[in-house]
Amino acid sequence: MNNDLQQDHFKVIPKKEDPENPTYLAGRGAQINTKNRFQKNEVTREHIEGIDDWEESNVPTIYMEQESKTIVNKVESKDVGMSYSMNPYAGCEHGCIYCYARNVHEYWGYSAGLDFERKIIIKKNAPQLLRKFLMHPKWDGTPIMLSGNTDCYQPAEQKYRLTRGLLEVCNEFNQPVGILTKNSWILKDKDVLQEMAKKKLVSAMVSITSFNEDLRRIMEPRTTTAKQKLKVINELSSAGVRMGIMMGPMIPGLNEHEMQRIMKAAADNGATFTAYTFIRLNGAIKFLFHDWLYKNFPDRADKVWHLIEQSHDGKVNDTRWGVRMRGEGSIAEMVAQQYKKYGKLYKMNAEEWSLDTSIFRRPGSQGKLF
Repeated sequence: MNNDLQQDHFKVIPKKEDPENPTYLAGRGAQINTKNRFQKNEVTREHIEGIDDWEESNVPTIYMEQESKTIVNKVESKDVGMSYSMNPYAGCEHGCIYCYARNVHEYWGYSAGLDFERKIIIKKNAPQLLRKFLMHPKWDGTPIMLSGNTDCYQPAEQKYRLTRGLLEVCNEFNQPVGILTKNSWILKDKDVLQEMAKKKLVSAMVSITSFNEDLRRIMEPRTTTAKQKLKVINELSSAGVRMGIMMGPMIPGLNEHEMQRIMKAAADNGATFTAYTFIRLNGAIKFLFHDWLYKNFPDRADKVWHLIEQSHDGKVNDTRWGVRMRGEGSIAEMVAQQYKKYGKLYKMNAEEWSLDTSIFRRPGSQGKLF
């Protein structure tokens, strides 16, 4: 494992120690708040020497509790691999700079930038809403994805335990679920995950983008380390939970060359399936990523940016079905070939496996409903 976790060939200067960037917000992915496309007005700081009140780097994360109306959403996107998703939290404190979910925060009236990782909406009644949803007579137990948008095991879960509540409801109904996370807090639910795994009701993926800890700390600052993620895979797979990895996004010039190391380390720790995405920068993420890239990698920013453009028909904000998640051109094709080659080498995705939807039942019913 030590060889797999060796530092990459380039070094990232931690910005909190960078005298040339004293205002860099350490511990945050975004460094700015982009304009909300749904709002006509915005608040800006015109002069750095201004004496008016302003949010600085020491502003704590704010949890905003609410009673939601729904928790399960039908997914209309054709190329994301899920039909339904549920997200107990809106916004995500992990702060991944590339996260596509940032754009969704604008629907709540906030910015996709710093607001997304500092203003977290807590859907307090999520487990109750799920129970109500599953009781609907027309629901047939189709698998639901946890973290289809934001991470269900982000730091807020340590306080609210909503994901735990959702899993307990799913276990009671024999409702199959998939999970995607970057946080080791999932280990706190090993007991219920193990119980569900025995019934083929759960499958989990851990997202690993890099073994370069300097890169991870600025690209996805509040996620757990790659070493800890491998521990999660090892411990849960040993407990009987089907485990996989998501390598996303692959970013040319930053982490795309790490695919083999990530896949080998994951396989060595019990992962049996994989997925990946290629970087795309839709909506406000285009501006956030550009700002982040040029602040952190001034020596290679132009190259990385142009490689992304080359992989999306000259743009970075690709929206074409079937292409947007994989990219096109020589760089994207190289990544696709690596994925295919090393997936076969490490025997990933070799098994035919699916969540069991046949045993879904509502409490109090006799036998299978479908």
